[in-house]
Amino acid sequence: MWESIFLTLVATAGNNIGKILQKKGTVILPPLSFKLKVIRAYALNKAWLIGFLMDIFGALLMLRALSLAPVSVIQPVSGCGLAILSIFSHFYLKEMMNAVDWMGITLAGIGTIGVGAGGEEQKASAISVFHLPWLAIVVAFLFALLNGWLRIYRRQRKKQELMEYEVVEEIICGLESGILFGMASVISKMGFVFLEQGFHSILVPICVIISICCSGTGFYYQTWGLKHGRAIVVSTCAAVASIVTGVLAGMLALGEKLPSAPTARLSLMLGWLLIIVGVILLVSSTRLMRLLPRPLRQLLQSGVDQRKSGTIRVRDGSPSTVVQAATLHHLIPTASKEKA
Repeated sequence: MWESIFLTLVATAGNNIGKILQKKGTVILPPLSFKLKVIRAYALNKAWLIGFLMDIFGALLMLRALSLAPVSVIQPVSGCGLAILSIFSHFYLKEMMNAVDWMGITLAGIGTIGVGAGGEEQKASAISVFHLPWLAIVVAFLFALLNGWLRIYRRQRKKQELMEYEVVEEIICGLESGILFGMASVISKMGFVFLEQGFHSILVPICVIISICCSGTGFYYQTWGLKHGRAIVVSTCAAVASIVTGVLAGMLALGEKLPSAPTARLSLMLGWLLIIVGVILLVSSTRLMRLLPRPLRQLLQSGVDQRKSGTIRVRDGSPSTVVQAATLHHLIPTASKEKA
């Protein structure tokens, strides 16, 4: 179990840091296309190439982790990618983090330990093919409901000639992308479970391809939400929905169960909770700092300012994307301004 958790942490670190390096490299690169000159420019860009290789390596490690442990363990742990990214940004990109950031990182780390301690006794039951149609029906119904709700709000906004997007629209986009990212992990795990139960090995690449399609569709929904809405709302909803979807779908569709021992069960559930809270704190740290009482805010900021050098810039808590717990496509938070 600890081996799979370690692989998950390394995989999500590779995905997220790789995306950061790719984004850093694309600053001086033209838009990606199939032209030979453009492909050559990307291939010769050291930062982009290293980031791309790290991203692919992280995806392969994530698949390996999913083959070793239940998705209800892997999915929450992969949410710690935001904590790893924050530490990387602090030391490599010289971005200063506030006290709420460090609190979120600490909670995510403790939650990971709790998931590992509680997950040791988990044993995945045999998957029932009769559960899969029900899972597909539930997900399809949920998406139809969310999309219908989204269309209603868009229509009302157009009638009222409002330019600003409603918070409900931002929440729906975050939920849709998070559900898809969570399902991507479940479908990948499903391929390995089928293989263990004696089904044809062709099901593994089929499940991986479907997982990539889910991740790509989730990327589309989240990109749309981040473009038109506030990053903090979309990112938080996507991160939480991804973890919850992975856990619930893993238990309902893959037959994964909570540990039988009360202590292990409590440790696992507490670990899930701490990881979710830690991710929320990391995504909304800047906003939360503004809500603190002035004396407490000044006290926390004074400790940060004493360690701040002239070359260090303050971290913006409004990420343009969120770390997603998807099998192959993790999205990376970057500093950006929220839409006014």
